[in-house]
Amino acid sequence: MIKLGPVILVEGKYDKIKLSQIFDTTILTTDGFGIFRQKDKLAMLRRLAETHGLLVFTDADGAGLVIRNFLKGAITTGRVYHAFIPDLYGKEKRKEKGSKEGKLGVEGVPDEVIIRAVERSGAMEEAPRAKGGITKAHLYELGLAGGPGSAERRKALLKAMQLPENLSSNALLDVLNCIADPEELEKIAETI
Repeated sequence: MIKLGPVILVEGKYDKIKLSQIFDTTILTTDGFGIFRQKDKLAMLRRLAETHGLLVFTDADGAGLVIRNFLKGAITTGRVYHAFIPDLYGKEKRKEKGSKEGKLGVEGVPDEVIIRAVERSGAMEEAPRAKGGITKAHLYELGLAGGPGSAERRKALLKAMQLPENLSSNALLDVLNCIADPEELEKIAETI
């Protein structure tokens, strides 16, 4: 596993799975074109770019280019890196047929190609950050998971921290570890 400072942003869950086997960092998804409608997620990504850096890693096809160009215009502050994979033709193992353009996406590209792309982006030069140390046990102890009223408290926490309301519990944990430590989380949880 390669420790990486910036948060990685990919298009979908299969890209996330692939990169999580190579890099030790927080990895988030754009949910494809869903990012165009998610103002709260964009705000979170801007914040992460300013605090930790953000590595945008989209597919080499037309859709990936549209998403990347949208993000270039939407996230103009902070440290934003762009990793580009070359045009490699074929199809991913899990798919019945290849993409419309016949190019491999991030999930289908060999690990060495991915690592070279990240190296070229400059993101590896940024020092890895320390995780916040927040665990699922912390969320439970603060009444944010696994108990009566936890869903409402979690929703209030997301609003207070200006985070997207539709974050899964695992994504919430990843993001919290990027922007807070257990003590900070406890102080915020006391206010809700």
